[in-house]
Amino acid sequence: MAQKLWDKGIDVNQEVEKFTIGRDQEMDIFLAPYDVMGSLAHITMLQSIGLLTKEELDALSDELKSIYVLAKSGWIQIEEGVEDIHSQVELMLTRRLGDVGKKIHSGRSRNDQVLVDLKLFTRAELQKLVENISKLFEVLISQSNRYKEVLMPGYTHLQVAMPSSFGLWFGAYAESLVDDLQMLLAAFKVTNRNPLGSAAGYGASFPLNRQMTTDLLGFESMNFNVVYAQMGRGKMERTVASAMASVAATLSKLAFDACMYTSQNFGFIKLPAQYTTGSSIMPHKKNPDVFELTRAKCNKIQAIQQQIILITNNLPSGYYRDLQIIKEVFIPTFAELNDCITMVTRMLSEVEINEHILDDSRYDAIFSVEKVNELVLQGVPFRDAYKQVGLEIEAGNFKPNKELNHTHEGSIGNLCNDKIESLYNKVLAEFNFEKINSAIEKLVKKD
Repeated sequence: MAQKLWDKGIDVNQEVEKFTIGRDQEMDIFLAPYDVMGSLAHITMLQSIGLLTKEELDALSDELKSIYVLAKSGWIQIEEGVEDIHSQVELMLTRRLGDVGKKIHSGRSRNDQVLVDLKLFTRAELQKLVENISKLFEVLISQSNRYKEVLMPGYTHLQVAMPSSFGLWFGAYAESLVDDLQMLLAAFKVTNRNPLGSAAGYGASFPLNRQMTTDLLGFESMNFNVVYAQMGRGKMERTVASAMASVAATLSKLAFDACMYTSQNFGFIKLPAQYTTGSSIMPHKKNPDVFELTRAKCNKIQAIQQQIILITNNLPSGYYRDLQIIKEVFIPTFAELNDCITMVTRMLSEVEINEHILDDSRYDAIFSVEKVNELVLQGVPFRDAYKQVGLEIEAGNFKPNKELNHTHEGSIGNLCNDKIESLYNKVLAEFNFEKINSAIEKLVKKD
């Protein structure tokens, strides 16, 4: 049975229909449970303004909650001839309830349906993403504290530069995730606003109670202006993609470090053998393929926002079918980024650290600044001390003092990991996932 919410009895050319639907049905499966959530909130509001009876609301709610269970379990499919998830849900309702199922669309358009679906989907995916980032953050802080006394070379221009430590290395990426989380929070706040009730972008003549659907769906506020609600499609995805790109950039840089540090020329870290792959010709190889793929995937993720910009940057206000294509590049990104975070977390939790890197004399010169500073503390002007140590190095007479005394905030001897953790937790608390989860649980719970 063909089902299109806009059908007026005119057959559309099949090639046109195939082209315009594209991958929409595939992408809409990801949105299925969220489409049901939006409908549950919408019909509750419709009953409150007299467009549904209490009996109709109860019947529709029961059926929608059953469909929600199917959607959450992955058992819902968009049937042949059915255009999208909105049409599929309405078809399932009309099969069970007859004409009552046709009443759920009053006061809304597919435009605000897909808007609210995407926001609910994105909000839920951001929660999963934040939870995974938190696991990685905990591993990084834990490893930073565990190996805070283990020194390693620091580099500038890929030349050995000054003493660093594994405490600093792990902790640096932990703090990077704090800033990434700040960006995700900003994107989350843009996402957590309700567009439902904007209809096709110009509202409706029904006395809709948009505050009610906002509260039922656990949104922080609504998108107030109905035209802006429609203009927000693409903007929300672009903003979220930008925040995900920030996380991906952190992971990509970490992955590059890990690939470099596992090579025999560095030998700073070692992965468990089961986390490496081999060569078909070289029996000695243990390749860090996970980190290499993480680097590539995360670089690809950083390009998603540019694709969204190019799809949307020359569109005027209002709805256009161009926006459909955003789903294809946006929706799969969450799973890919989460996979990378999960693998990196596992790798770093079991990585083996070389605790004797600086025993090698090739790294002696990194202690040159320590010697310069020591002379300065003895009263030698800095420029004279710098020249003296430089001449010792050139003459091969430099003898490093490997006893370090770095005490300022954020240095080898004072990592400030407690401050980094406190800042992370402060940002994390602002998401207030508990409020959202409570609202959704109440909305979809069967009586």
